[in-house]
Amino acid sequence: MKRLAALVLSVALLSGCATAPTLYAAKAAQGAAGYSEFRLEPGRYRVTFQGGPGASVEQVSDYALLRAAELAVRDGYDWFRVSDRITSSTGTSSGPRLSIGGGSGGYGRHSAVGLGIGTSFNLGPGPAVTSSLEVVFGKGPAPRDADAYVAQEIIRSVGYGHGRI
Repeated sequence: MKRLAALVLSVALLSGCATAPTLYAAKAAQGAAGYSEFRLEPGRYRVTFQGGPGASVEQVSDYALLRAAELAVRDGYDWFRVSDRITSSTGTSSGPRLSIGGGSGGYGRHSAVGLGIGTSFNLGPGPAVTSSLEVVFGKGPAPRDADAYVAQEIIRSVGYGHGRI
């Protein structure tokens, strides 16, 4: 019984380590991790980054901003403003659980008491997070606005910060 419990615990711990990292790259297929964009009109895009299972919301959001910054620079703009932002997640992320139960029973002059302990582990890698931004590009000094970003600064901080560049 102890060997079985140790085996289950080992599998649970190793499966958490087996999650592939979410890399910054173009989305290769439906449901795959990566970025995609759709040009809505000149100077306006919808940028989406879908993280792999287990990627953090922060990482996915940063990668969506990085792609928006790259598009702004590629198209000759200096800054961009996020006019709409949607973050969603699919899948579940329940952690380990422990339950304890007890019972008793009697039959004639005999009685018994029992105690049971059960555990369960989510062996999946966690939810997949998607960040979708609608961005508007601009030239010159960036507006002093919480949703406005200097494209080169995002490339420097997020790109270098995540080992992208």
